[in-house]
Amino acid sequence: MAKSPAIPVFDGHNDTLLHLALKSPGTEEDFLTGREGHIDLPKAKAGGLAGGLFAMFVPSTKWEKALKWREMGPDGPKKSKGWDVPIAGRVAQPSALNSVMTMMASLFRLQKISKGQVKVVTTHRQLISAMDQGVLAAVMHMEGVEAIKKDLDALSVLYEAGLRSLGPVWSRPNAFGHGVPFNFPDTPDIGPGLTPAGKELVRLCNQMGVMVDLSHLNEKGFWDVVALSTAPIVASHSGAWALSRSPRNLTDDQLQAIGDSGGIVGVNFARGFLRRDGLGDKLTSVTEIAKHVDYIAGKIGGDHVGFGSDFDGTQVPQDMKDASGLPKLLDALKARGIKGAALKKIAHGNWLRVLKESWRR
Repeated sequence: MAKSPAIPVFDGHNDTLLHLALKSPGTEEDFLTGREGHIDLPKAKAGGLAGGLFAMFVPSTKWEKALKWREMGPDGPKKSKGWDVPIAGRVAQPSALNSVMTMMASLFRLQKISKGQVKVVTTHRQLISAMDQGVLAAVMHMEGVEAIKKDLDALSVLYEAGLRSLGPVWSRPNAFGHGVPFNFPDTPDIGPGLTPAGKELVRLCNQMGVMVDLSHLNEKGFWDVVALSTAPIVASHSGAWALSRSPRNLTDDQLQAIGDSGGIVGVNFARGFLRRDGLGDKLTSVTEIAKHVDYIAGKIGGDHVGFGSDFDGTQVPQDMKDASGLPKLLDALKARGIKGAALKKIAHGNWLRVLKESWRR
């Protein structure tokens, strides 16, 4: 795999495996030559995408997504209404584990047929080596841990299989904690915190060297992790609540806690989490992503922000289009005065540091 002329980018979140394994199974070959969607090997090469967290997310079978419109208060965005979205239905553990295994197998098949162009990495040394050689580095991440029982036995097995990052919840409750809904405008301070099993999950992840991702977790759960964790605090694909009042975004106090821990926020590219009006307007520009990156860097420092695109899991700005458009985002950051070493940290350096500190190997 030839090196991209762009600054290498490490991305904190994508949902590509969901499509390769569950929605369009058997399409690993298309990943190598070109596929519909945000990420494939040609797009990664064109955009300088050098690695990322490849999420294994199990969708809810029952979820009524119809918006319930409501009037906004005087401090809301300029649009006259907001909305609530019902919480997605729970996922049963046996079926969730089956789905996770299917996605893991898909990634391993992709690694095999790529003939050295894609590598599943489990250590910092492997990650650096892959990126230096122009090999797309894939870190296994589980988004919502419904596949794991409260006894946590499956975590040890999944770790041996290559899992190195997990988010305790997606935007629904499970045995470990409570996720935030997709309401707007709203606060992340919704519902109770981690369950006893959730707290034990965080402790075990710290001991094993599995990164814990707090995107989708509600605010009480967030502060539970801050109190418990001995590793950097990470939100892999979130934004600044001050700029867009989605409960999926982080308040200034949450941002400060992440910075104080030496952690990172991967800024989400989802149009609805970027805009002040919360709408997924297709005319949204990459400049909105740059605003969130700049805001977070201004609050907690440029060492604590990176990218968490949510590629293949959301609608991104029209001028981004897909992974091939990543250089446009780097140009937007340069236009805001973020250049040189500071830009390289945001593009990949901060993620590499945090993963090393989280994995401890």
